[in-house]
Amino acid sequence: MKIAQTVFLAALLTAGLACGYSSSKTTTPPAAGTMPNVTELVPDNANSGGPTFVLTVNGTNFDGNATINWSGTAQTTSHVSGSQLTATIPASAVATAGTASVTVTNPGTAGGPYGGGTSAETSNSMTFTIN
Repeated sequence: MKIAQTVFLAALLTAGLACGYSSSKTTTPPAAGTMPNVTELVPDNANSGGPTFVLTVNGTNFDGNATINWSGTAQTTSHVSGSQLTATIPASAVATAGTASVTVTNPGTAGGPYGGGTSAETSNSMTFTIN
């Protein structure tokens, strides 16, 4: 009788696994996000050793939570419109002569338990000159 029960349980287990149950999830990669485009920096230069100033970035496709990046570092950014952002650039960022790369990043959106969402996108780079 014990052998019959064992065979029955093994058959039941096999049938249950054959029904397609799987613990692995298939994930969907994120879709491309909205690509921002920077067309103008105001101002586009400053004197070295100058004071803190407000940088205005004009362009297109700026999300409501887009960030201005100054030489690769995200700055606290205010969203004015889909075509204009502002950030306060500290005096320490213009302490010495040179250049700074300015870009805008639209962050990605999270997907669900199986992936999806959108990926973050970073704009073209514009050069800010520190005289």
